[in-house]
Amino acid sequence: MQPFKTTFTLSRDYLAECFDQSLPHGKNARPSYLFPLLLLAAGSGSLIFTEQPKVLGYLLVALGIVELLHIRFRRAWWLARQMLGKSANSEVTLTVDESGITTDSEHTQTTLLWSDIERVIETELGLILVTKSGGQQYLSKSLFTPEIVNEIVARQQ
Repeated sequence: MQPFKTTFTLSRDYLAECFDQSLPHGKNARPSYLFPLLLLAAGSGSLIFTEQPKVLGYLLVALGIVELLHIRFRRAWWLARQMLGKSANSEVTLTVDESGITTDSEHTQTTLLWSDIERVIETELGLILVTKSGGQQYLSKSLFTPEIVNEIVARQQ
């Protein structure tokens, strides 16, 4: 494999693409409404069936509502957290070579060895690299030439 090197910016658009393309293949592709419903039920039960001070009931209901809002706005919440992080809008250097894939920025350096990659999921706009430990790393196809994309996918088949 010919070494390939490029740079890109961790912009809001890139991070939004990461979220949108990774979500269907992630661990929480479908949100669970069980926890917020249990919080709402426990809070309502505490308010209705006890004579204790109502603070606990109101707190549980409020937490249930916050959890429902978290599920409803999880994309916006995730993007906001990423944009508040120190890596937001920083330049990242991506290198693909015989040893693996290396990303290097001002704040972090990550090397993903080919032997650590269990499989590659090809999405419409990018590649999801699934490691043997269960982690995932998304890379946009717009960063690569079609030949490099084919080489990355072919390495894991």
